[in-house]
Amino acid sequence: MIDSHVNLHHEAFADDLDAVLARAAEAGVHAMLSISDRIENTAAIAAITDHRPNLWRSTGAHPHYAKDHLDLTAEKLVELAAPAKVIGIGETGLDFHYGWSPQADQEQVFRAHIQAARATGLPLIVHTREADRLTGDILEDETARGAFPILLHCYTSGLDLLRRGLDLGAYVSFSGIAAFKNATDVRAAVALVPPERTLLETDCPYLTPPPHRGRRNEPAYLPLVAGAVGAVHGLSAETMAETADRAFHALFRRAEAAA
Repeated sequence: MIDSHVNLHHEAFADDLDAVLARAAEAGVHAMLSISDRIENTAAIAAITDHRPNLWRSTGAHPHYAKDHLDLTAEKLVELAAPAKVIGIGETGLDFHYGWSPQADQEQVFRAHIQAARATGLPLIVHTREADRLTGDILEDETARGAFPILLHCYTSGLDLLRRGLDLGAYVSFSGIAAFKNATDVRAAVALVPPERTLLETDCPYLTPPPHRGRRNEPAYLPLVAGAVGAVHGLSAETMAETADRAFHALFRRAEAAA
């Protein structure tokens, strides 16, 4: 199975990354997409992914850090996306929960990522939190200017934005939150997304699924996500993982060439 969203350059993995990858392989996780949170981390992420045939990476800046990336243009993102190992743009989007970057800065940087996704044809990896209406408005406005592939990552937002995204052809990924006892709203979202447009992720080292809550999350826990998401659709973890792998390759088409 493929973990569609990992943060392998995080300091939590600094001391035992090889062991983490070995445990993932033992658990059946055969490939991963390592996500860019800041442009200045590009070299660190590339050092992890580019010599390993089962790892890919994205390029982009998390909305938390938009204020630090106001000079990031679509042209620069297109340049950074040139290597074959780069298969997605982001993660990007809007996050108004903490307010670490002003709304105007987040919107500016989000649109730059969208323009790069349109120019390259690479999927836009969207993070959204407490920004449903504006996220939907921007995605619809930009799609009207020219279509681009969309992944709504680690989906925890409302059903209205989900429906708007699905209408735009978006794929949706779910994390271990789907297994949280009280996450009935997330499971309602899982039910709305066709399995063939569903991806799986850990978002490690965050969002550890039960029964490992309180520990660092790892790609090796992805089967627990597959089980939780599959259960909503009445599918086994194995069938859900196979379906999600096909969805991953349908969306991230450059991954086949990179592999």
